[in-house]
Amino acid sequence: MIKEKMIPSQIMEKKRIIFTVTSNLENDQRVHKTALYFHNNGWNVKVIGSQNVRCNPNYAQPYQTHRINVLFKKGFLFYAEFNIRLFFLLLFSRTDQIWANDTDTALAGFIASKIKRTEYTQDLHELFPEVPEVTHRKNVKAVWTKIEDLVFPHIKDGYTVCQSIADYYKNKYKIDLKVLRNVPYYKPYTGKRNEFANLKGKIILYQGAVNEGRGIEWIIDAMEYVENATFVIIGGGDIVDEIRERISKKGVSDKVIMMGRLPFSELEKYTLSADLGVCLLKEKGLSYYFSLPNRIFDFMQAHVPILATQFPEIEKIVVNYHTGRVINHYEPQYLAQQINEMLAMEINHEDYEKASQLFNWERECRNNLY
Repeated sequence: MIKEKMIPSQIMEKKRIIFTVTSNLENDQRVHKTALYFHNNGWNVKVIGSQNVRCNPNYAQPYQTHRINVLFKKGFLFYAEFNIRLFFLLLFSRTDQIWANDTDTALAGFIASKIKRTEYTQDLHELFPEVPEVTHRKNVKAVWTKIEDLVFPHIKDGYTVCQSIADYYKNKYKIDLKVLRNVPYYKPYTGKRNEFANLKGKIILYQGAVNEGRGIEWIIDAMEYVENATFVIIGGGDIVDEIRERISKKGVSDKVIMMGRLPFSELEKYTLSADLGVCLLKEKGLSYYFSLPNRIFDFMQAHVPILATQFPEIEKIVVNYHTGRVINHYEPQYLAQQINEMLAMEINHEDYEKASQLFNWERECRNNLY
């Protein structure tokens, strides 16, 4: 949390803050926006990530970045190696504050902050022990839960993405996390783009991680019954190969396109070119059930209706602000009917503009970081 506004650097040395995250930085919008916020408010900012996936050698930001080179690219050994390397890097770095993103950087950041006697902030993007990749693996979940048990009762300054997760940690550890929703910068809507001109019909867009529990399979199975439309998947993740196999097996290769990962700086033009956004999550743990994905707000600002799962945080936004429709069952023909109806609907741009004026990063920071 910012304690005071900075005095210009010619009068006093800038305060230093280090953000930590296990990603390679290129697709993490929340970390980038938070780091840029501090940079623009006069802090000396450094963001530390990893080189566990292929990195763009030309990646650059107005703040400092560093990616830790790791031998192990995934699984327990990756997290263990990353946290050990991160701990020693933090220990010998000059900083006034460590801002740890998610549970998987908490241990290294918290211990380093105690030794260095620096301020520590925890930013939780999700309920980490309850994500689908963890929650059904007893031993793995036990490790992450133990880390939270060790660190979280001592958190004095922390943030999370929605009230439901803040309430969960309040009940469990008696800590007060402030809500900082993962919303985009405000940009006035200037009209629909046409980046998908070479594709057939209207565009149904999924953007985000291609991981277990994201409901991508449901859309693929429904595409047989969807009229004059193409389903575009932008993102990479753990089940990319399984998704490709399913597309082939269902015989919808002409109606489903996978574009892979895109830097967040390029994603906006494709979001603005969609006719329908999808955010259908499986109930595979409390993290998904309580989630409020950033694509809910990305589609909102692009004036793209969203078809979403009827989970509490998602429903509060989509229904109350008239930016789409929520459902709770996903049989192929029923889902196709919902998609066909939404693709035929007129868009009330006034509703989307009102919502975008409320849910944007500038307003979120002004209300919750100052």
